[in-house]
Amino acid sequence: MKKIGIIANSLKPECKDYISGMVKWLNGRAEVFMSEDSGTPGVRVVTEAELLNTVGYMLVMGGDGTMIGAASGCARHNIPVLGINLGRIGFMTEIEPPQINSALDKLISGNYKTEKRMMMKARVMRDGDEIRTFHALNDIVVSKAAGVRLVGLGLYTDGELVNRYIADGLILATPTGSTGYSISAGGPVVDPGMRLYVATPICAHMLSVRSAVLSADKEIVICHDKGYGENEAVVTADGETRCDLTGGERVIITRSQYELELIKIGNQSFYDTLIKKLS
Repeated sequence: MKKIGIIANSLKPECKDYISGMVKWLNGRAEVFMSEDSGTPGVRVVTEAELLNTVGYMLVMGGDGTMIGAASGCARHNIPVLGINLGRIGFMTEIEPPQINSALDKLISGNYKTEKRMMMKARVMRDGDEIRTFHALNDIVVSKAAGVRLVGLGLYTDGELVNRYIADGLILATPTGSTGYSISAGGPVVDPGMRLYVATPICAHMLSVRSAVLSADKEIVICHDKGYGENEAVVTADGETRCDLTGGERVIITRSQYELELIKIGNQSFYDTLIKKLS
């Protein structure tokens, strides 16, 4: 019997009813686990660590933010993820609520495909010491701290200077992240099957600036320029603040050893979704 986990956005009031319906449909077909108590009979409530160490599949209910929040843990434990869209856009949450039962039927019967999404690893270096390490599915952003006007940043690939920026910040996005913060800053949309990074400055104080497309096989370095005025900055990964920068630090970004495996039930392509969501 399959062991299926559920990660749900508890702020969505409809979640409880959907979880209840799924558990009833899966009764006798799969064991269901959650790390939060939804009050649903038939769900085994375990710790987050137990959830990731137990289940073979994960159902993520919410929007892309919920999916991104679940990505690192699922990727580290090689758990394929099926996204159920309760959000506004839902690039990674393929299934809409009316399709839940048919999607579960295909999941249980093995009638699905999977699609792997690359992730990135970031190491923050200060005076030669590694002070933080984390992984991201969407993007790594180095941006000015609150109250700071601009920040100076240098972008390098395998030691070669790509550009220097005086800006509000710099986004380094994966193909998955190209439809997130990066696109709102003017970056290009990238097919999620590709293996590359898109570097896009945020509100650059420069006459001519463009996004740069960089190889995921090379080491990317973002240098924080301590010689430029007020230089407090922050590093965020997938929208979560991870580290403060005070000037002179380097953020070294490489391709992560982890990949997120998405379960694909239907035949809708990335470009079908792109037209539907962004038109």
